[in-house]
Amino acid sequence: MTEHLSYDKHAADGRGSGNSRNGTGSTTLKAEQGDLPLEVPRDRRSDFEPQLVTKGQRRSGVLDEQIIALYARGLTVSDIQAHLEEMYGTKVSTGLISKVTNAVWEEVSA
Repeated sequence: MTEHLSYDKHAADGRGSGNSRNGTGSTTLKAEQGDLPLEVPRDRRSDFEPQLVTKGQRRSGVLDEQIIALYARGLTVSDIQAHLEEMYGTKVSTGLISKVTNAVWEEVSA
């Protein structure tokens, strides 16, 4: 956020600059370690783009890769769901698993 706004937190440079820090927003990221609660900083103009976890991202790319790998090994959607919950303590809906696997099929077809 400091780099984005070009001034340090609590610095006088930010007063009257037209854009300033505006607290944080809470989100939960589904990851192989389980559900991770995150506090993402935001600015008044809403033009700050987080780099590690992008706006709207709700699951890690590693989790998607794990779903695809399990699906490629012949596990059903419900088997994948049970495996992820057992191994990582992450509850993932069957709809989400289908969405991830369908995206792969679209790429394979192309």
